[in-house]
Amino acid sequence: MKSTEILADGFARVRENVHAVLDDIEEQRLTYRPADGANTIAWLIWHLARVQDAQIADVAGTDEVWTSDGWFDRFALPFEPSASGYGQSAADVIRVVGPAELLLGYYDATHQVTVDYLAGLDDDDLDRVIDTRWDPPVTLGVRLVSILDDDAQHVGQAAYLRGLDVDFD
Repeated sequence: MKSTEILADGFARVRENVHAVLDDIEEQRLTYRPADGANTIAWLIWHLARVQDAQIADVAGTDEVWTSDGWFDRFALPFEPSASGYGQSAADVIRVVGPAELLLGYYDATHQVTVDYLAGLDDDDLDRVIDTRWDPPVTLGVRLVSILDDDAQHVGQAAYLRGLDVDFD
């Protein structure tokens, strides 16, 4: 198995978990916060998709699907197109709303771009240095693992929120 196939498998597992969180979810659960300042499922899924989209576009030298495929307009969030969730306030978190189908659509579009990008790489590509601001410099392989790790953490948080026993009646 090639390293890029391992990465693709990891991203496929994130996709399975995103779908498990959002499939047949009650609308109220998407924006439920168990405590003041907590993230919501809607924000977590949006954020993990935005970060993946932005970082894959950066390393691939392509446009983000967020803007190029019209997701920014469909979501109509009160943020700049470049917003990805980093540095957002608790007040910003609750502004991320939308039906599960919209969140899934954007995530799936981002996932497809990621898988297509990975399919065009070979193991040698993963050693390419893409960021010299760090010591040691960041390689493409390290960046891809970082994106995957971030996604896995956020989808795990969303799954936890999905599993909370909350009565919305």
